[in-house]
Amino acid sequence: MNIVETADLRRTYGEGETAVHALAGVTLSFPAGQFTAIMGPSGSGKSTLMHLLAGLDSPSAGSVVVDGQQLSGLGDKGLTELRRDRLGFVFQAFNLVPVLTAEENITLPLALAGRDVDQAWFDKLIDTVGLRDRLTHRPSELSGGQQQRVAVARALIHRPAVLFADEPTGNLDTHSSEEVLNLLRQAVDEFQQTVIMVTHDAQSAAIADRIVILRDGAVVHDGAGTDAEGVLDLMKAVA
Repeated sequence: MNIVETADLRRTYGEGETAVHALAGVTLSFPAGQFTAIMGPSGSGKSTLMHLLAGLDSPSAGSVVVDGQQLSGLGDKGLTELRRDRLGFVFQAFNLVPVLTAEENITLPLALAGRDVDQAWFDKLIDTVGLRDRLTHRPSELSGGQQQRVAVARALIHRPAVLFADEPTGNLDTHSSEEVLNLLRQAVDEFQQTVIMVTHDAQSAAIADRIVILRDGAVVHDGAGTDAEGVLDLMKAVA
């Protein structure tokens, strides 16, 4: 079953001769329970693609279906509800609320949706991300790696249909990066989560089941995952 599907997705910024075609007809499907890394050189359209998949931007043409819903058919309210209830997000900047504790940051999506915390699931997540002794700390009292682990737990607390990760290790040292990537891998393997991650880093991409590479707004590679060296070779080949 595909959780996310696109058909001939296009995004153009500007008009006439100065128009920039950020996406030039992308058709992809993302099955449930798969970890996909989206790669490509700067300006290839990978961030644009993620924004369109997550309903954060609207396509110039083509369609996006997420969790059975055609995004173009949803108004602002419908999109807000979809993002809140069915999508999880992890960004390069941790985007935690400074005045809230780690626990409050994690349960924020449920509070916003007016839903109760499933205590058993919360406990399982906390033990998975290893933050049991940090729950009362505010973001300023946590390391970068701990903050990103809070962000991963927050993205999973409402059991989303799909988790979008945009350069999730961009601000982290090697050790913290590995921890966060292993968490995302665990979410797929143990919790049957669907993860779509944008990254420029071969080491990060090597943890995925599938690698999609964009160039000039088009898909130039879509295949099974490989090790970091294989990812670098792929990037060289499409460059």
